[in-house]
Amino acid sequence: MREALAEAAFQLFLERGYEQTTVDDIVARAGVGRRSFFRYFPSKEDAVFPDHESCLADMTALLDGRDGPDPVGAVCDAARLVMRMYAANPEFSVQRYGLTQEVPGLRTYELSVVRRYEGTLAGYLRRRWAESPDGGLRADVVAAAVVAAHNNALRSWLRSGGVGDAEAAVDHALGLVRDVWGSAAGVPAADGVRVTVPKRAAQGAPGGRGDGPAAESDDDVIVMVASRRAPMWRVVQSIEAAMAAG
Repeated sequence: MREALAEAAFQLFLERGYEQTTVDDIVARAGVGRRSFFRYFPSKEDAVFPDHESCLADMTALLDGRDGPDPVGAVCDAARLVMRMYAANPEFSVQRYGLTQEVPGLRTYELSVVRRYEGTLAGYLRRRWAESPDGGLRADVVAAAVVAAHNNALRSWLRSGGVGDAEAAVDHALGLVRDVWGSAAGVPAADGVRVTVPKRAAQGAPGGRGDGPAAESDDDVIVMVASRRAPMWRVVQSIEAAMAAG
């Protein structure tokens, strides 16, 4: 019923225009009563975006199951769910994009949906970086960057009429985000500094080199790669953040 109502609504929006189509028109086309419409959609706007609620639920479920060492990779994977939702039905997605650009109310509604996706990503990162310096700020910045990169690539694909490989375009855009922010320890690589924190010192692992107290130490090892152009304050800040995150 939900799909039938959404299909009827979208057909009418394309035929008559969004503003000229009423809920009564939609239920008449679908052959149901008004109460059935509002059981599934609070408003006409919701009928234009019937798939976002399930995508948000899938995104939340994916992130709930990701507690590995790469939180930035997790939110990039979560963002790809949105791209795949659009790419699964290119014709509908392109038509919806065109309709959204024509109707100010739909653009506003779409922005509210984007904020919900961004809030879901940021909430996950805040939990992962709760003990890190500026963890909340970093979470908001990374989430915004992921959404911006994803949407830039996705909208370029939609403006092209759905021509080309949407997944490759989004992967490229998200790769730029990971180049700046991604690292195994969840500490951003910025200003030419990348820091990782292995779980155990290599020399203390079975078969590692060295004997005595150094080989038996449980202290973690910080591995850093820094550009010659990286300012010293950034190097020190990155090391401190990695130690705190560990």
